[in-house]
Amino acid sequence: MPALIILLLVLLLPVVFVIVQYNWLVSLRNYISESWSNVDTELKRRYDLIPNLVATVKGYAAHESEVLARVTELRQRCVANNGSPADQARDETQLVAALKQMLVVVESYPQLKADQQFLRLQQELITTENRIQAARRFYNGNVRDYRNKCETFPSNLVAQLFGFQPQEFFSVPPSVKEVPDVEFAR
Repeated sequence: MPALIILLLVLLLPVVFVIVQYNWLVSLRNYISESWSNVDTELKRRYDLIPNLVATVKGYAAHESEVLARVTELRQRCVANNGSPADQARDETQLVAALKQMLVVVESYPQLKADQQFLRLQQELITTENRIQAARRFYNGNVRDYRNKCETFPSNLVAQLFGFQPQEFFSVPPSVKEVPDVEFAR
């Protein structure tokens, strides 16, 4: 009888191990999906803010239409991109560069820099960028945990057995980090 119990334990332990590892991997994969949804929500918030920002700048800097058109074009491309995080990161990086270029243009217009509507939009952009970075860090932390689980022994055996695919990190620099000082011309 004790030999039968030992035999059952020896056979049952690997099955329990596989079940636990499988469930853990599924949970991590679901955390990644949920955290990507948070990143996507914050990116959409940025996309909704950009047209207002562009319209405000356009009122002051009409002859900077090339920069404004580029921001608008890249925003539309980012909104339409539902690809992998790497694809979206590529488009987001270009959008961030265009937003930075637009903010450089703003530096040439002291009246625009003092405009309350522009300042409010710029503050909202900063808040949005902070939220995007927080969501990105959360997403990347989940991807890290998942990848560690998929790549470390013995859980990697379960990951390979059930075809768990590696997930991609999402890395995009912020378009603006802090509110610039506004100096009024004397």
